[in-house]
Amino acid sequence: MERHIDINEFDYPLPDERIAKFPLDDRSDSKLLVFRNGTITESRFRNIDEQLPRNTLVVFNNTKVIRARIVMHKASGARIEVFCLEPHEPADYERAFAARGTCSWSCIVGNLKKWKEGEVDIRFDHEGRACRLAAVIEQRGTREHIVRFTWDADMTFGQLLEHLGRIPIPPYLNRESEEIDLTRYQTVYSKFEGSVAAPTAGLHFTEELIARMRGEGYAFEAVTLHVGAGTFLPVKSDDAAQHPMHTEHFEVRLDTLRHLLERCDDITAVGTTSVRTLESLPALGWRIHRNGTPDAATVVGQWEPYDIPDDYTGRDALQDIVAYMQQQGLERMKASTQIMITPLGFRFRIVRRIITNFHQPKSTLLLLISAYVGDEWRRIYRYALDNGFRFLSYGDSSLLICDERGAANTPQQ
Repeated sequence: MERHIDINEFDYPLPDERIAKFPLDDRSDSKLLVFRNGTITESRFRNIDEQLPRNTLVVFNNTKVIRARIVMHKASGARIEVFCLEPHEPADYERAFAARGTCSWSCIVGNLKKWKEGEVDIRFDHEGRACRLAAVIEQRGTREHIVRFTWDADMTFGQLLEHLGRIPIPPYLNRESEEIDLTRYQTVYSKFEGSVAAPTAGLHFTEELIARMRGEGYAFEAVTLHVGAGTFLPVKSDDAAQHPMHTEHFEVRLDTLRHLLERCDDITAVGTTSVRTLESLPALGWRIHRNGTPDAATVVGQWEPYDIPDDYTGRDALQDIVAYMQQQGLERMKASTQIMITPLGFRFRIVRRIITNFHQPKSTLLLLISAYVGDEWRRIYRYALDNGFRFLSYGDSSLLICDERGAANTPQQ
């Protein structure tokens, strides 16, 4: 099936002054645009519980941003920046962060022209001893390169990143990371290290707001999707359907899947990464339904969800996955996804509401929003621009609701 998406139809003017360069003092003081079946209202994020039904299940992405940028030097003094994207050997995140002495990662290298061969390094003190972290390029690629790290400090690689690395704030902020980013470019519920970009829709939640909502009867669950740098890649082709989506690794616990199944008629996803994780599950469920296995080692393909029969519901998928995991004695489902959610007939089978920030023009994330609200995205973004909303990662938030009284893209349960 041929697919075409004119990315120029998803453009809008975004003045630089509307991009939030720093977070607000209070996370939950951000503005909240509420789109409810064609009607737009305003609130503050701290009052989001007034906008959501009490029986909704709120799903977070609990990934944690790592200090993925390491500034190293050649013997000549040339400055080389190594940006760790995902582990290569060992390939598992937990094992990679626990590695001692050596490991390799897929990386983006800044000032690559100065690093044609040999090692770069950084020297540091640890427990009163002079130590060294060295790096060499094992395999060169077009954009990403496999970099082998070796070190002599009695530290895991995760501890090294905490000690030497810098938080990789988004490039469109046009500034170096600062002390405030160490805490504020991280959700309060972040748990599992692996992301090089924050799931920014969750930055508005405070521990106090979550505790209050729990007390009011709201239920919360978490999935884990490690956000890759590919989330910032621009769509370079006029035909967005030709844009190769990046791969992101995710994990969902069996207990979470059971809870999702219990509440699958009323799920609110916090952020596009939670949406991508949840809406990748029907593809795994359909594989089980059809072949008896999710084949989780195979990436959920960019267009795979579009080939699932319309009558295969989110409930069907969750039932199939839970039954399979129980049969196999699995407590966690690990997989990866390249799905591209677009207005080209994507069917939301799991997610009913979306909490999300305001995204860049001509981006795959804006395509996702359009897949959910249709052409109404133009009116939503025009309202936000005309009414002082702050945009992108440190900007304000929106709650998108298209599931009441016959909205066009109601999830298929």
